[in-house]
Amino acid sequence: MRIALITPYGREHRNGNWHTAARWARFLREAGHTVRTQVEWDGRSTDLMLALHARRSFASIRAFAERFPTRPLLLVLTGTDLYRDIHQNADAQQALELAHRLIVLQTRGVDELPAHLAARARVIYQSSPDIARLPAPAQPFEVLVIGNLREEKDPFRAALATAYLPGHSQIQVTHLGSALSRETAETAEMAQSKLPRWHWVGEVPHRTVLKRLARAHLMVISSVMEGGANVICEALAADVPVLASHMPGNIGMLGEHYPGYFPVGDEQQLARLLSRAETDPDFYADLLSHTRQRRGLMRPEQEASRLRQVVAEFEQGAV
Repeated sequence: MRIALITPYGREHRNGNWHTAARWARFLREAGHTVRTQVEWDGRSTDLMLALHARRSFASIRAFAERFPTRPLLLVLTGTDLYRDIHQNADAQQALELAHRLIVLQTRGVDELPAHLAARARVIYQSSPDIARLPAPAQPFEVLVIGNLREEKDPFRAALATAYLPGHSQIQVTHLGSALSRETAETAEMAQSKLPRWHWVGEVPHRTVLKRLARAHLMVISSVMEGGANVICEALAADVPVLASHMPGNIGMLGEHYPGYFPVGDEQQLARLLSRAETDPDFYADLLSHTRQRRGLMRPEQEASRLRQVVAEFEQGAV
């Protein structure tokens, strides 16, 4: 099939949406499809559109649906789609109605859809190849936060948590990710000057992120809104346990009974979990056991298979 893959962020952004689009384009090409990845649909004839982000890709979604109403349109829903836009934005809501399949990136995503559209939903977990472990230093106990400094990520929660760690703790938290505004950068610089256990590195190449992850002891994801974080896949691929905010996108990735959750926005409880992971070998082993169980859902072969199955539902032609 000729597939138009629409992503609102191009190669230059190197964010989660771009990495998903690039990986899915590769999976589909390996299955024999022709894939054109675009920020906005160019209007050329195509057999199927696969669009990431209901609101940001709406112009392309609407144009394709108007020109080719009987050709399949697949929509991948992001965190801001699921937990904000589809509840309050008219474009995002219309995109849901136009799509023939709604792809969510973790099981709890289906819960956010209108009841009459639930049958259109398919779950495709994102993935990462295995990341070979590197020797972790005995000290410090290295904790990573990975992601741009965006409001949805609650980016300074781990920084605030370091203020509540006991004096003897050897925890060092490193944040890898860009500030998207001067104001945010200034906040990060101020936090770094006042919180010696927290260090902001800024933007680094993806390969450097993976290398740092390969020798980290722990990763924190403190988001208030998340569709299905690829950094969780990468942490699991590197055999690194995760402490995660207790919100639907993370629960859908890590499971209902994962022991490493803390309430959204609660830096004191996060600090307790950080300290426990550092000092309690049984708790750390429990985290690791749970993440290894979930790892099987997030392998590349699983992601590729699920994606190809969804596309294969329409290989006979019009919907």
